[in-house]
Amino acid sequence: MRRLIALRALALAFAAALFLAGSAGAAEVRVMISGGLTAAYKELVPEFERSTGNKVLTAYGPSMGTTVNAIPNRLERGEPADVLIMVGYALGDLVKQGKVIADSRVDLAKSPIGVAVKSGTPKPDISSADAVKATLLAAKSIAYSDSASGVYVSTEMFQRLGIADAMKDKARKIPAEPVARVVARGDAEIGFQQISELLPLPGIDIVGQLPPDLQKITVFSAGIAAVAKEPEAGRALIKFLASPAASAAIIKSGIEPIAPGSTN
Repeated sequence: MRRLIALRALALAFAAALFLAGSAGAAEVRVMISGGLTAAYKELVPEFERSTGNKVLTAYGPSMGTTVNAIPNRLERGEPADVLIMVGYALGDLVKQGKVIADSRVDLAKSPIGVAVKSGTPKPDISSADAVKATLLAAKSIAYSDSASGVYVSTEMFQRLGIADAMKDKARKIPAEPVARVVARGDAEIGFQQISELLPLPGIDIVGQLPPDLQKITVFSAGIAAVAKEPEAGRALIKFLASPAASAAIIKSGIEPIAPGSTN
């Protein structure tokens, strides 16, 4: 408890320093964010708002895909944005397209893929690649996300395990909905998604992370949109989310903070 109080005080002091160092009045910071960092973000943003006087307006959506809420599609429609928080390689694509300011990118956290089942059902063996293969072949239905983890599971992992053909009729991509909800209501026996996106939702048990030889770590990054109207306030928010003061909330959400300046 004492450590949490100290971290909260540090967060407040850090954000207040940002405010005093150069914020000229309150700003409305518009953020587009994908699922992986959402739990930590929702905990941290109120601290930033209280300490700076800025208001954060948030739009949620996947980092990629064809759904109407996908961040690239939101930008294509001309929706306003100052800060984008999403899968690192998807943010990199937007940098190449000139939609994100290149030198504004900051890698925030690393997230492993987890496996979930409906609460109260037996937890399958996922201790090794062979165990995962046997579990998937025995399962009646499998769900995976339409973002980074699902792209990997469906286009790489199934092939590596030699079960791509066997998965065609029972594994399906879930657009615009957390995989955990599909598993919780019994529409899929097994679900794959980043641990941080599984943890906040009820009705499931997390079996664990994929074994190391099958694991795919997703980096979540933040950057300033080229169309930003509040780039400086946006940079202050990113700096706050990347600071040591944010680490406790990030770790609690099931992901690993990336130290500023680290190469990933």
